[in-house]
Amino acid sequence: MLYFNALTSVSNELIIDASNSEVVIALLHDKRLVELNREKTNSQFAVGDIYLGRVRKVMPGLNAAFVDVGYEKDAFLHYFDLGPQVMSLNKFVRMTVTGKQKHAALTYFKNEPEINKDGKIGDVLQPDQHVLIQIAKEPISTKGPRITSELSIAGRYIVLIPFSEKVSVSQKIKSSEERERLKRLIMSIKPKNFGVIVRTVAEGKGVADLDADMNDLVNKWNTCFQELIKAKPPQRVLGELNRTSAILRDMLNNSFNAIHVNDGHMHDEIKMYLQTIAPDKEKILKQHKGTQPIFEHFGIDRQIKALFGKTVTMKSGAYLIIEHTEALHVIDVNSGNRSKLHSDQESNALDVNMEAAVEIARQLRLRDMGGIIVIDFIDMHSPNNRKALYTKLRDEMKLDRAKHTILPPSKFGLVQITRERVRPETNIETAEKCPTCGGSGQVQASVLLIDQIENNLRYVLREQNEKKVTLRVHPYIAAFITKGWLTSLRWKWMRRYKRPISVKPVSSYQFLEYHFFNAQDDEIKV
Repeated sequence: MLYFNALTSVSNELIIDASNSEVVIALLHDKRLVELNREKTNSQFAVGDIYLGRVRKVMPGLNAAFVDVGYEKDAFLHYFDLGPQVMSLNKFVRMTVTGKQKHAALTYFKNEPEINKDGKIGDVLQPDQHVLIQIAKEPISTKGPRITSELSIAGRYIVLIPFSEKVSVSQKIKSSEERERLKRLIMSIKPKNFGVIVRTVAEGKGVADLDADMNDLVNKWNTCFQELIKAKPPQRVLGELNRTSAILRDMLNNSFNAIHVNDGHMHDEIKMYLQTIAPDKEKILKQHKGTQPIFEHFGIDRQIKALFGKTVTMKSGAYLIIEHTEALHVIDVNSGNRSKLHSDQESNALDVNMEAAVEIARQLRLRDMGGIIVIDFIDMHSPNNRKALYTKLRDEMKLDRAKHTILPPSKFGLVQITRERVRPETNIETAEKCPTCGGSGQVQASVLLIDQIENNLRYVLREQNEKKVTLRVHPYIAAFITKGWLTSLRWKWMRRYKRPISVKPVSSYQFLEYHFFNAQDDEIKV
């Protein structure tokens, strides 16, 4: 779980930009962007989704199988990802599909023996067999989804695991008395043949909260069962929460003081979800109704432009160079003009490296970089300084929800990190096209831009009969169009077409970029 210092001076906000095609979620910590999540509104194969798939091929040499789950490439299922209770799961699927399993409850279901850890995939799966699997990694690049048949259904306080009896408590709960209390409580309320993992956020919670969460997860299992009865592979039988709700479920705690969303429908959805998981937090949800785009209003667009490029500059003048290869990510730390502040090279190197450790931890979360990351810090001769840097980096990475491992600096000053990757890396192009040639190498006459805007405006108002139009353009163009107030181009257009026309400057737009929006703030395609 992600925990922040809950001091009143610390601000944690969630900014949600919802549109017809996607939802973009920004997490701000003290007004600084630390996470950016994008979710397509029609996204499939999200981490946590449960599918009924069909085994396409069994590969004894890889000790794995390829499973058709409906994606263009078959999903990969390794023997180690089957889970010890896979024979029980296969039996449950077989009995449900044939009508022999009448109920979702596992009270009277007889589990099969656990599989051998060193067994063979051919002893468990056969071609054309129907299997119930869960998405463990979304499709990335040319690879299909990575899947597992060790199912788990995550809730606010607990995770429910079918075909198991094991109860475990998060290691982050340090108090042995609290761990024992939670374990006893869960043992008293959990249904038979279901295992439970107690999450960190359950610390201090009473039986009512945990029982409500348990009932919600059991109901999800019932939904999965009902879908499985009529499912034909490949088919999704249980969808994970959308990304917004999943982030709220995993991260919401007392240190959050604001959630801003620009869409009324999304606002109502989040409000209902908050009423379910944290009614006391409902008052922090606010709908952004300003004329300025929500990311522009909160300064997120500016931060994105500054943070996603190849070069990331820090306050002191030092900077990072971030390069991506097929096999790994490389980050180089440079002192820049920072080196002039100290005559002592070792002290200067330590200061720059400490500042870089904070920014690197932020960048890994922000870009969701996974796999192998190699960081070339500035060389330091003192073992104590190298140890201090290693400790600082580990402390900063504690805020990262992704599983990761950090190795101490090598004798060459390199630090290696492995970080879990379950989704494609967030990659935003920050370099803009040339404002005069649009990347073509040929210059468009900028004097014709206003004529072009007016021609499209005439089409929108007369041909499409829009009653009200908002024109969003670069601030320089907006200033030119509105200059002079009653003698401005905007007023001339309003008198000519007898319709209200608003002009809104958007600093993230390219110089000659413009878009029209209707009264409902939906973009008008021209």
